This record gives sequence, C-alpha cells and structure tokens, in this order.
Amino acid sequence: MQKITFFPLLFLLLFLAGANCSLAVQITDVNDQVITFAQPFTRIISLYPAHSDNLVAMGASASLIGVSEEDRARGIPVFSHHDGAEKFIAAQPDLVLVRPMIERANPDFAAALRRAGITVVSLQPNAFDEMFGYWRALGLLAGRETAAEQMIAGFEAKRTALRHQVAAIPENKRRRVYFEAIHARMKTFAADSIANTVLKEAGGINIAENADQVHGTNIGAFGKERLLAAGNQIDVYLAQEGRMNPVTVATIEDEPGFQAIKAVRDKRVYLVPEALIARPTPRLIEGMESIHALLYPEAK
Repeated sequence: MQKITFFPLLFLLLFLAGANCSLAVQITDVNDQVITFAQPFTRIISLYPAHSDNLVAMGASASLIGVSEEDRARGIPVFSHHDGAEKFIAAQPDLVLVRPMIERANPDFAAALRRAGITVVSLQPNAFDEMFGYWRALGLLAGRETAAEQMIAGFEAKRTALRHQVAAIPENKRRRVYFEAIHARMKTFAADSIANTVLKEAGGINIAENADQVHGTNIGAFGKERLLAAGNQIDVYLAQEGRMNPVTVATIEDEPGFQAIKAVRDKRVYLVPEALIARPTPRLIEGMESIHALLYPEAK
C-alpha cells in the first residue's frame, strides 16, 4: 500500500487485488470522516463558493449540478442546507460538498443525505499552508488531479514573481496596514488567517498582528480603542468588502474618532473584495497583486 499525505488532508492510495484491478482513493475530510471511492464524482452539488470556484478552475464545471445562493449567477440550480434533504435527493447528486460550519449547524441534514446513499464531504482549509492539500482533494474527487497540480504550479509561479517585487522594497519602506474584517464590530483578521497571509505576500505589515483570535474563526478581536491608539502608525487602511462586511469607504472615513488614523487623514482607505482575500481559490493571487498595487502605487 502506498501512502501519500497532503496536510491536513490524508489520502491513501489502495491497490485492490483481483482480476480487474482498479484504483481506489481514500480521503479523510476535516471532520475525520473517511471516504473511499474508485471513480471520480460526476454529479456534484457545492455549498461553498470556494469549492465551486476551484472545480470550475480545474475544468470540472460540467460536473456541477448545484451551487449555493452566492453562486446564483452561474446559472446552475441553487441549493441550501436549509432546503432540507429531500430537494437534494431528488436532484440525484453523487457528491455534496460542504464546509464544517454546515455540518455543525445542521448535522441531521448531512446524515439524511448519507442514509440516501449520497456522499457528503466537508472541506475547508483553515490556513494558507493547507490550501494546496485542499485543492488536491477537490482534484481527486472530481477526477482532475492533473489540473489541480497545474493550478498549484501556476499560482506558485505568480507568487514567486510577486515576492521578487516585494523583496526589492526596503524593510523601512514597507507600508503599515490595518486590515478590517468586520467594521460594525471593529474586528480584524487573525494572524494565521488566509487574509493576513495575502497581506504579507503583498508586502504589507499588519499593525494588528497581535489581535486576539476569536475561537474557531479567522477573525481577530482588536477593538476601536487599540485601533485608534495605533492610528498614527497606519499608512493604509484596508477593509474586506462582501457579505461579511458590507461597508463603504465613506462609512470608514466618517466613523467617530477615525481622524486619528493616518490612513484616513491621507485618504488611503481601500476596499478589497472578500473573494480575493479570504476564499481559498487561485484568485488569492489577484488579491495579493491588487493589495500590492494599493500599497505601492509608485512601483507601477
């Protein structure tokens, strides 16, 4: 038996004996559920936009028969775990891709699908260094292993090019940044979050690196008082923009007390789409490049 490990997902290649030898793949998902399959899945419902984005990027769009509400624009039937298992069963998927929060919120939903013979797999990388293993998992499930490796190689080539640009900037010229996650609660991103890694790769210095991580999330609690106290250190104020943080530049600039922030006074407040900095897809490289351009416009 050959054993291949991609942290944090474990893949075992098991060679089955017999006259008609076939290759079975065994995957352990983030909920420690073991899934064994001999053929790729071809009727997939994805309940997380990152799953959908990655499958499409790997050339597996024809296998997607359902997506979440956030992916309605794809023109594919929309599903939600709130719909109940019956709607899913009627669509006859062979795989439903979820993320851990869905199983935690609605364990009966996943259990009902499994009783109906539908495979349910829960995947979501918690940190940047888990992302390539996640892509490889999706590649195996959809029979797009080669495409997954090509996706990784292309991403790494672009990241290497960006790192050369960042390396040319002296340390004392690096921009100091506050990266807003949720304006209404004055939350930033945790130090080990994907978004914080995107900022670092872009050449930014996170002034809230020591924010207290909110248990079980990628969010950091920093607070308005600490933010304003560090105001004169902040060269650029970034905020994610999306469902999690429906904010505008004006909202940030008009926040009481925010004139204490250098970036606000200097009109260097920018919004970055959530999909480019928080979703574990190849578009993170766009986020890195976009943030680099915002931090260092003189480098163009």
